[in-house]
Amino acid sequence: MASTGSAEQPPHIEGVRRSHITARGVRFHVTEAGPADGRPVVVLHGWPQHHYAYRHLLADPPAGLRIIAPDLPGYGWSGPAQHRWEKDEVASDLLALLDSLDVRRALLVGHDWGGYIGFLMALREPERFDGFMPLNIAHPWITPRILAPHVWRFLLYQPLVASLGVPLQRHTPFLNELFRRGVVDRTEFSPEVIRAYTDSFRDPITARTATDSYRTFLLHEVPALGRAHRPRATIPVRALFGKADGAIHYSLAAAESARADDYTVEYVSGCGHFIPEERPALVRQRLLDLAAETAV
Repeated sequence: MASTGSAEQPPHIEGVRRSHITARGVRFHVTEAGPADGRPVVVLHGWPQHHYAYRHLLADPPAGLRIIAPDLPGYGWSGPAQHRWEKDEVASDLLALLDSLDVRRALLVGHDWGGYIGFLMALREPERFDGFMPLNIAHPWITPRILAPHVWRFLLYQPLVASLGVPLQRHTPFLNELFRRGVVDRTEFSPEVIRAYTDSFRDPITARTATDSYRTFLLHEVPALGRAHRPRATIPVRALFGKADGAIHYSLAAAESARADDYTVEYVSGCGHFIPEERPALVRQRLLDLAAETAV
């Protein structure tokens, strides 16, 4: 990983394959590593990041696994969605991308928004996924009663991003401050790495996408809590959660409130929100565990 790129070019990761694939009107930027005929593993990032959050897996893919890391619509080097950034719609975009890649069955990993969208994909089309590993994200069966004690955490930043997100991300050090406060183990967060993320949000399309990600969440998805029917998960779900996350409380990923046939959560002490980078070796090992557990 010799460089962290620029807003125009994605960060360099040794040995990866990059492509642009149009699916459901989105021109996806996709970064892949590992054998092209390996077992597919789809890894989804969150905000305020892009595929580089999984640089450790991409630079050194586990044997036999094909790591597929798309930039979410409007993020990184992917083009914008053809709709508002409602999470069910983005799930449809990504399922269409898997069709275009001819990926019929895969393991799924998702962090932050990528984790929430991963849940929606796995619940809608469970036959396509052998297992799912959500990282530092609440599960989708949260009720208003469970959420209520933790709403204050969302209010610290989400209304700000939802309303003033474009100038905030493009013209202020807001994202730098977020990384400074949100990371417990800063070993993997050099100024160059942080710049690889923050520079991409100077782009007006990306800044608008991130703003709409939170605007739709607050205006449409939060009010639907308790009314929206989310089916029971039927595939193995192996959640990982850094307990020092200041944005999302770990209780929102609790197994007790999950409607799932086979759901476990592992809480990681001394780790903040950005677990793919704060604990890359652990994420890798748990992926290998899930791959072995679900091997045909």
